[in-house]
Amino acid sequence: MERVLAPENLNKAWSKVRSNAGAPGLDGMTVQDFPAFMRAHWPRVRSMLMKGTYHPAAVRRVYIPKPDGSERLLGIPTVLDRVIQQALAQVLNPRFEGGFSKHSYGFRAGRNAHQAVRTLEVGWKAGYRHAVDCDLKSFFDTVNHDRLMAQLREKIRDRKILALIRRYLQAGVAHPDGGREATTKGVPQGGPLSPLLANIVLNPLDKDSKPVDTVSRAMPMTLS
Repeated sequence: MERVLAPENLNKAWSKVRSNAGAPGLDGMTVQDFPAFMRAHWPRVRSMLMKGTYHPAAVRRVYIPKPDGSERLLGIPTVLDRVIQQALAQVLNPRFEGGFSKHSYGFRAGRNAHQAVRTLEVGWKAGYRHAVDCDLKSFFDTVNHDRLMAQLREKIRDRKILALIRRYLQAGVAHPDGGREATTKGVPQGGPLSPLLANIVLNPLDKDSKPVDTVSRAMPMTLS
């Protein structure tokens, strides 16, 4: 937790959140308003994080239309929670990055879908003639929290960090009509920590894919 809350790590997290801009969360606070909030309230927030008593706000539900007529469910955290999640991701990502499949390209630094396409081209030149395109239906909405936490405990020993991640998973959802929904499963799309958590959940699937040299993952929920 000390590394997560180190000033240099927090400054880097804030720079990332600020550059991404984005809509306000449930509290209505904008990215532009956040510095003043931090100056007034950060000592109290930091104290709660260190004591393990900080409780994230619920995410604000946003519905994004998809080409097939369905909707993608996004959960927008508050700016404060986006900064904390980004700070967490920056410290935790190096602990897991080395264990990810070399054929995993989604949401990883220095990797992208274009590289996945080039891997398929290499396979074609090597004589492979089949690729499998799979879509894991409602993946982000159906992640099992207990299974994810068990994977996190393999590399994270700080109980405060584990408890904080669990609280983010269970922070709940605030709907546009004012209703609230508990989150007993799933990882909300929209938070800076969610891509890392998704890659952790899917890593065993990547490594179980056989033959591994013919499979490349361009996005966390897609094998292509």
